[in-house]
Amino acid sequence: MKQNNILLLVIILLGLSGCERDFADLQAYIASVKSRPRQPVKPLPDFKTVKPFVLKKENAQRDPFKPVEKVKVADDAPEEEQEPDNGIHPDLNRKKEPLEAFSLSSLRMVGTINMNSVLWGLIKNEGTIYRVKIGDYLGKNDGKIIKIEKNRIELIEIVPSKPGRFIEQTATLVLNE
Repeated sequence: MKQNNILLLVIILLGLSGCERDFADLQAYIASVKSRPRQPVKPLPDFKTVKPFVLKKENAQRDPFKPVEKVKVADDAPEEEQEPDNGIHPDLNRKKEPLEAFSLSSLRMVGTINMNSVLWGLIKNEGTIYRVKIGDYLGKNDGKIIKIEKNRIELIEIVPSKPGRFIEQTATLVLNE
């Protein structure tokens, strides 16, 4: 232990003995910088004045600092344009299932399995196989599984038809062999 301390002390002393206290080169550089003639400070560039723009109502331009107002549909629109609400809407309060994060085109049916007299569909996405049953949801359009057969899975999707209106459409995933 004592030898290690002595060895460490010798190494530190050797390192410090290599340091010079000669600052002649640094002092010469400082003197050369101070001897240079002084340059005047360049003046700031002239700023161009911009002509102010006054927003007037006569110009029929919208104030860019106010939110856009939505245009209301006239109540006197013809009867054929105002169709009644069909009652079909996606359930926004329902907790999303894992396969609803993927589009239907990226999902593949790879088989079925019968467990406890329930036929389950096997869906593959990005290397992972998921097990689904009737009533489960998949796809981005609230696709609810209504039927599972040995070679296909049928579901009903809720898709938008017009702004604020939805319709149901059927979709099928066919077994990939």
